[in-house]
Amino acid sequence: MALRLPAAVRPLRSFGFAKPSAQQARWLATPVYPVTQDSGRGPTAMVFLNMGGPSTTDEVGDFLSRLFSDGDLIPLGRLQGYIGPLLSKRRTPKIQKQYAAIGGGSPIRKWSEYQCAEMCKILDKISPETAPHKPYVAFRYANPLTEDMYRQILADGFGNGRGGRAVAFTQYPQYSCSTTGSSLNELWKWRQRLEGKAGPLEDGKDGTIKWSVIDRWPTHPGLVEAFAQNIEAKLLEYPEERRNKVVLLFSAHSLPMTVVNRGDPYPAEVAATVHAVMQRLGNVNPWRLCWQSQVGPQPWLGPQTSSSVEDYIAKGQKDLLLIPIAFTSDHIETLYELDNEVIGESGHADTVKRVESLNGSPVFIQALADLAKSHLSSGIPCSTQMGLRCPGCKSERCAESKKFFASQQV
Repeated sequence: MALRLPAAVRPLRSFGFAKPSAQQARWLATPVYPVTQDSGRGPTAMVFLNMGGPSTTDEVGDFLSRLFSDGDLIPLGRLQGYIGPLLSKRRTPKIQKQYAAIGGGSPIRKWSEYQCAEMCKILDKISPETAPHKPYVAFRYANPLTEDMYRQILADGFGNGRGGRAVAFTQYPQYSCSTTGSSLNELWKWRQRLEGKAGPLEDGKDGTIKWSVIDRWPTHPGLVEAFAQNIEAKLLEYPEERRNKVVLLFSAHSLPMTVVNRGDPYPAEVAATVHAVMQRLGNVNPWRLCWQSQVGPQPWLGPQTSSSVEDYIAKGQKDLLLIPIAFTSDHIETLYELDNEVIGESGHADTVKRVESLNGSPVFIQALADLAKSHLSSGIPCSTQMGLRCPGCKSERCAESKKFFASQQV
């Protein structure tokens, strides 16, 4: 689904989009439902948050520039504004080649838009009191950016004195200040810029969008089931007599130890997902949790996925199954890093395999809908955990962002 900005507001081509297909054109022509602030009903904007990825190789430079400029994700200290652009410029040619190797761009936008649209179709049926549900995607570092999404929501009839409800639904099941936290900080920033000066209406309400947040869901039964089914399907590719001895290597994106040591909850929540999945599988296979995608010279959370595979093969353990446990769709870390680098360079591509990503899994999409329905009916703006800052947090922006979302009346 294309970003649906009316031509009068901002041409699609200004964001680098191709001419919309006939199906996309029909979406563009969809009438905007009236938004009423205090009816307690829809429409409801369902906004998927993720880091995103460049859809073409030409977008890689801008993507990396935004990524390395984000101190929440890659903390570089006071020299962030200087070192970030240097790192992104240096890495762009290499990363462009990697995206070229997986088809010329990341599929994460395609899958995010598909997952959100399909979830909204289910929500319209199981949560009619908050219907219609309108799907949006907001990426942190790639199109559609958070700013563009927010302008689109306003153009679609939310806010601007008309109120309405929106749910920021993180697509990082496990919370980290560097991922979900960064996305929410960005959302809060654009809310303040685009709606922060809204004046009160006659009834005393300001007519701004009322936000709530699904900020983590590491052990949701539907998520666990979707992972477990994909693992079971891949294990069938091993001979029956070896199947129960295959080592399951759960792989998640690593974090700098500076982030871990200030109290980030991500490692614990990833471990909780792994534990829940292994319980669902009956704890038959041996397993380990490892970490991938380290960037730069500073210490990161380990062990690294690549070195773990090498070490197990050196020990004679060649039946290894990689499971991307913190990703909800394919992107560069699965299609290139795991498939091409880790597995492709292992010398044992016949026994070192990767579980399919969740992508279009009906089980996963139903889980998204069930999670969203529970949230919509709860009346809770965000989880209790989200309101708690890390022990070592010194970010005032983080404090203000958390305070804003936790104080929303939904």
